[in-house]
Formats: sequence, C-alpha cells, structure tokens
Amino acid sequence: MQDNSTSEKKITIAIDGYSSSGKSTMARRLASRIGYRYIDSGAMYRAVTLYALNNGIMDADGTIRLDELTAALPHIHIDFRPDADGTQHTMLNGMDVESEIRRMRVSDAVSPIAAVPAVRHALTAMQKAFGTEKGIVMDGRDIGTTVFPDAELKIFVNAPAQTRAQRRFKELIEKGVSVNFEDVLANVVHRDHIDETREESPLRRADDAVNLDNSSMSLDEQDAWLLDLFNRTLSNL
Repeated sequence: MQDNSTSEKKITIAIDGYSSSGKSTMARRLASRIGYRYIDSGAMYRAVTLYALNNGIMDADGTIRLDELTAALPHIHIDFRPDADGTQHTMLNGMDVESEIRRMRVSDAVSPIAAVPAVRHALTAMQKAFGTEKGIVMDGRDIGTTVFPDAELKIFVNAPAQTRAQRRFKELIEKGVSVNFEDVLANVVHRDHIDETREESPLRRADDAVNLDNSSMSLDEQDAWLLDLFNRTLSNL
C-alpha cells in the first residue's frame, strides 16, 4: 500500500551493497510502501547462472563456456511476476525459477557468471529498460554506478561478512535447505572478493550514495530510516 507521505513525483531509487546485506528485503519493502515497482537485479544474474548450469554452459569445475554463454544471451528472457501478497517470483523464459535460483548451487556460481562482460552488458540493458518510466526501486551491485548513475536516491548497504553470512544461513534453513554455516560464510567472502575485483562494473559505493550499516537495525527501524530518507529526497527536488 502506498504511504500517504509520498507525492506525485516519481524517482529512481538505487540500492547497492554486498551479498546478503539485506538490500533486497529493504528494496522490496520500500517499493511496496511507496507504491513503486521493485526489480531484483541479483535475481536476474542468478537466472542467467541457472540457465548456464542447466544447459551445460558452466562445467562442474566452474569453467564457463564463454562463446556458448554469449550466444545464448539473446534467448534468455527474464521478468518478474508478483503475487497478490506482494511476493515476487523470478521468471526465466516463462518458468518460475524463484526457488531454484536461491539455492547454494546457484549461489556458488553466480559471481563468476556476473563478472562476464557480455552478461553484464545484456542485463544492464534489460535493467535500464525496466526503469525508463521511473517509480522504481532496484537493488544490486552496480545500480547507482552503472545502471542508473543519475538516480535521485542512492543507498549503499554494508555489514560485516559474519553478520551477512548468519542472515543468509538463517534464511536458507527456514526454507528447508540443508547447509552448514561455514559453507555459507565462505560463499559470502568469496563473492565479496569477486564483486570487488572484477573488471566490469566492480562493486563500489557511488560518490553520492548514502551509506547504511544495518548490522544492528531491526526491519522496522530500517523501514523507517528508508522512508524518511525517501521523503526528504522528494522534498528537496
């Protein structure tokens, strides 16, 4: 439901941050609160990763068949389908893959796939298309730096790797996924390294982004902080 404090003005909100920092949850909840469309860019990279794994484009040892992946990209179609309760499902070529893309099989492979320049170029174009009419909240790794460098509101979310791994571990256990904490922590640290050091659009805070360490914040406190920042941004336009 749209919050009464919003105005008729529509802006683009870019939320970037490290893996398992809670950026997707905050982006989704903010979008629902203010009546904006939410786009999970990370789910798009996970969908491409799932496609690569299922079609033999990425080998068991992590080797990526770059020519095959590049040739497949025009045939990979990603969209989002919301449920009545606001839950969003990622659609890959018309199939609901929301559950599959959240499993460790994909988590372990997504950062190398996301570092491929052809993949980033293709998904950046899709993401820009989603945001042509503003009124959008998008989260990811390079939304404020590459996808929407002119976004009116940019937020960079951070928290220690141990804290983020604990959140991810709890989420997976609640979904019935069998996993141990050490594997989740190793995955988080590994993804941080790849995201920060890749040549194509590395993870970094945009110069004009508001930094948020949400380590000790409850969801309600986070929601209130975001809504206040959103309203102050609108009032200054």
